[in-house]
Amino acid sequence: MSNDRYLTFALCKGRLADRTLELLEQIGITCEEMKDKNSRKLIFVNEERKLRFFLSKGPDVPTYVEYGAADIGVVGRDTILEENRNVYEVLDLGFGRCRMCVCGPAGARDLLLHHERIRVASKYPNIAKDYFYNKKHQTVDIIKLNGSVELGPLVELSDVIVDIVETGSTLRENGLEVLEEICPLSARMIVNPVSMQMETERIKGLVNSIRAGREADRV
Repeated sequence: MSNDRYLTFALCKGRLADRTLELLEQIGITCEEMKDKNSRKLIFVNEERKLRFFLSKGPDVPTYVEYGAADIGVVGRDTILEENRNVYEVLDLGFGRCRMCVCGPAGARDLLLHHERIRVASKYPNIAKDYFYNKKHQTVDIIKLNGSVELGPLVELSDVIVDIVETGSTLRENGLEVLEEICPLSARMIVNPVSMQMETERIKGLVNSIRAGREADRV
């Protein structure tokens, strides 16, 4: 591929983008334009390295990457699993660690144990469906919510919820607890399959540099 081609990054807005930019700075990749919080620009460029960056909402990052609008994306693994796009997951960046769990009142544990037909509320209906249908082989009714899913069991909309758990303090404050763990989560780097073929050396070099930078931090 021509060296004139830009590699484009789609970054998830917020903490993940900030942590990703910190990680890139550690290996000598900066984008000064992005530090201007008053900027109204949508696309930021590092001319020296032929890199472009843009920010988007989490669920859109895998979409941009799948369709080639971005070569590389950084987003939480929860989003990757929920969106189920055709992308390569190439690196666990090690930050944003949390868990996807089935949560509810303690009394709901028996419903899970005996594979009862229950109602499950979640912002992540695809993850919930995959877990209950394909891993637990339990028939459930899944209700998609966009707001505070902890409300589900409290107002008897659902028996349990499937949600991200970091500290568990919100659960405890509302009389809920983790009943089953589905999978660990963290920020991941994803790559468009065609970009991986066309820009193998540049992308692998970048991934190896980031991996080495992370390992140096841990020493």
